[in-house]
Amino acid sequence: MEAKTTAVTPEQWRAQEDCCARLRAYWQERGTVPAAYVETYGCQQNEADSERIAGMLERCGYILQEEAEGADAVVVNTCAVREHAEQRVFGNVGAMVHGKRRHPGQKIFLCGCMMGQPHVARKIQDSYRHVDGVFSTHHLWRFPELLWETVTTGKRVFATEDAAGSIAEGLPVRRAPGPRAWVSVMYGCNNFCSYCIVPYVRGRERSRKPEAVIDEVRALAEQGYRDITLLGQNVNSYGKDLGGGIDFSGLLEELAAIPGDFWLHFLTSHPKDASARLFDTMGRHERLAGQLHLPFQSGSDRVLQAMNRRYTAAEYLALVEYARAAKPGLVLTADVIVGFPGETEAEFEDTMRLVERVRFDALFTFIYSPRKGTPAAGLPDPVPRAEKIAWFDRLCALQNRISGEKHAEYVGKTVRVLVDGREENGPLTARTEGGRLVRLTGPDSLIGNFAQAKITGSSTWSLLGEAAE
Repeated sequence: MEAKTTAVTPEQWRAQEDCCARLRAYWQERGTVPAAYVETYGCQQNEADSERIAGMLERCGYILQEEAEGADAVVVNTCAVREHAEQRVFGNVGAMVHGKRRHPGQKIFLCGCMMGQPHVARKIQDSYRHVDGVFSTHHLWRFPELLWETVTTGKRVFATEDAAGSIAEGLPVRRAPGPRAWVSVMYGCNNFCSYCIVPYVRGRERSRKPEAVIDEVRALAEQGYRDITLLGQNVNSYGKDLGGGIDFSGLLEELAAIPGDFWLHFLTSHPKDASARLFDTMGRHERLAGQLHLPFQSGSDRVLQAMNRRYTAAEYLALVEYARAAKPGLVLTADVIVGFPGETEAEFEDTMRLVERVRFDALFTFIYSPRKGTPAAGLPDPVPRAEKIAWFDRLCALQNRISGEKHAEYVGKTVRVLVDGREENGPLTARTEGGRLVRLTGPDSLIGNFAQAKITGSSTWSLLGEAAE
């Protein structure tokens, strides 16, 4: 894996802009306005990448539509974190052969984390002949060039070779409608958790220059975005590769000073790099939302060591205690893996005890999924899947009870929410500062704005409320 970071030069991006211009002219000469569809699997970073893909498609003259059927270009942005997501991609892309038969000129591209795995790229090349192009995350910025080649020559293109992790500034962005926006502050990961494929498909950690991030967030605030989320595989490592100067806490200080009425969230933090300084910074600034996603993965020290997480359960608990003291009312969420290779029932019970002690607002729970090429994929795994499912169900039942109790504590309170839409023939939907879903009675004029909501009811997964004066 190539470790050196490169910056895409202005000249390199201008060459891509030239491809966009040539594609626009190509379609104009034919009197056609081409349509495109982008489908996204996986995490918020993939969502952010898809917004850039959509932006490049628009720059190339395409209009975006909501389905693959009839589109001139289809881009599927894939996720490699779990086997289930990969199988869904293979199944759905396989079915696209029928749409392409009905629309032979359609160009189908696959990109994202799955395409950074050589065995997957080979499988697509050999067995999915209706796919016209494949590119990994390292080559996303080259999409206009790849699209131009397939449209004008009919040849298949594959940009999956290992490359240095890159940072490309200035790519066009077509943001999803609504009051929320994603901003990537860094890319890649250096942690190499033994179960995780991300460092192999997204490359080593590389941080954007602080001035680029600050300029982007300031522009979003001026455009009226109300909730801006900073993204990175491990945001706490921001700045370590920039040669000194600003770190993530320093970046947050700069962003919190930008004028405007908006919340700042960030994803995701690694416990080994979370610091008192980070939590103190959160506590000093109201604009830094009282929400922290801090994956713990297991409550067993032996399992954590086997996962190469580099902290203990006691250290994790100390972080939580400090964070809650620094930011009163903090909403805490986490990821946890059940059934890591070699995990015993006693070690699973350690996880249950940690969850009971911390009382997370919500958990993102997963049964271990082996990823080819990671160290954990070769470990002995004697526990039957049925037993892992039973553990998983117990964990979910525990967290559902805690989430229900946490949500019940909101009833009778009035909280600030960001209203983002309305369910079909139903209530408004909104989120609290801590990301809790609120189904809200109120007028459509609230959509896209902050509002006060009196909480009148709760369930395990959401709150009920009414707009308050």
